[in-house]
Parts: sequence; C-alpha cells; structure tokens
Amino acid sequence: MHTITIRVPDELETRLDNLVRKTGRTKTFYVRTALEQFIEDREDYLLAVDVMERDEPTISLDELERNLGLAH
Repeated sequence: MHTITIRVPDELETRLDNLVRKTGRTKTFYVRTALEQFIEDREDYLLAVDVMERDEPTISLDELERNLGLAH
C-alpha cells in the first residue's frame, strides 16, 4: 500500500474531523472512499464519452425499456 499526502482547505479538514468524531471512522477511510468513488465515476464518464465519440447508432432509454418489456 502507498501513502499520498494532500493539502486541503481548513474548512474541509474541519468537516472531515467532525465526520470522523461523529462516526468513529478514520480519515483514511473517508478519503479512500471518496477517491475510489471519484475514480469510478470518472472512468464511467470517460467510457461513455468514448462510446459517444464513435458515432455509433444509439437508442433512447424509453425505446430500450420498450424493447425489454420494461415500459410503464
């Protein structure tokens, strides 16, 4: 495992400290969780952009739901 050092504004540090005190979790837990979620979201976004840039045929969500028999 590796260590990363970051600088954060005082307000963010205070909010993180409050969260740690209220929940009993560690700063490491919250920072790791936030970083994992950010990376997952960014990866999903970049994959979606890649698909859209290929200019392949697409269908709407409504059409997909109809095709799958999930329409309301």
